[in-house]
Amino acid sequence: MSDAGNVNFRALQLFIAVYDSQSFSVVARREGVSPSMVSRTIHQLEDALGQQLFYRNTRAVVPTEAGRLFAAHARGISEQFSDARRDLQDRNLEPGGLVRINAPVYFGQRHIAPWLPGLTARYPQMQIELALTDDFIDPHRDATDVIFRIGSLPDSSVHARVLGMQHHYLVAAPAYLRRRGIPETPEDLRQHSTLVYSGSNGPNRWLFRLAQGEWVHYPQTPQLTSNNADALLTAALGGMGVVLFPDWMVNEATGEGRLIQLMPRYTAAIGNTPSPVSAIYPHARHPSLNVRAVIDYFIDVFGTPLYWQR
Repeated sequence: MSDAGNVNFRALQLFIAVYDSQSFSVVARREGVSPSMVSRTIHQLEDALGQQLFYRNTRAVVPTEAGRLFAAHARGISEQFSDARRDLQDRNLEPGGLVRINAPVYFGQRHIAPWLPGLTARYPQMQIELALTDDFIDPHRDATDVIFRIGSLPDSSVHARVLGMQHHYLVAAPAYLRRRGIPETPEDLRQHSTLVYSGSNGPNRWLFRLAQGEWVHYPQTPQLTSNNADALLTAALGGMGVVLFPDWMVNEATGEGRLIQLMPRYTAAIGNTPSPVSAIYPHARHPSLNVRAVIDYFIDVFGTPLYWQR
């Protein structure tokens, strides 16, 4: 008669180890116990479940169909237990020590650095190393704990928490619009001075669409091209021309009336795929307490929707 209530966590751990190694003796050596003790534990588990989990012969221990099915559930239970134990242990710990954060230059200046005093006020034992670069950062190679990036993730070797979505707006200063008029359609931009960001992949492409229509690329012949976003924003504020920038760059200026949003009927972008704002960290089943603390803090302060989109 089976009695699954007699199954204990230690038995699950030994079962998973035997399932993976297909050997009682290998598991026994690793655990510092006798093979007979491992075999006896598996027998007791089989009795409790009322199922044979392994075929045994002189050369190997081979999982049965019931054993393969139970292995998937046993792993899930083991992982949940480990997660719960880690969470309980973390309750008695406080984040501290060095945390290395990387962010795009202008985004980091505007939306990461201003919030760091609050982060260290919350966690006084935390030390922060902030690096700002627009280049791709591999957290495994470059020893970085949390990376803020905007756009599609490069590969599956990292984990990411999406904080929100980036939107682009076409804007110009009131003085420029008084002098040159207000463009109503993307075609009108041919008669205007445009300011275009050009990074390592070349000049940004200006894409527009109406409602849910197809994206259309409108090539620009810019009056100013720069690899520095702050320089382009300064030029736009000074009335030099029209610029296409993300919301987190222009929200303050549009809110104060120093820049005016143009062509509100159109959706604008520099690419035809969504641009999430993400906090990226190295691929690991259990991110460190410091990583979770930093990401959770910025989720709180950025809010939903992102504070610059309110």
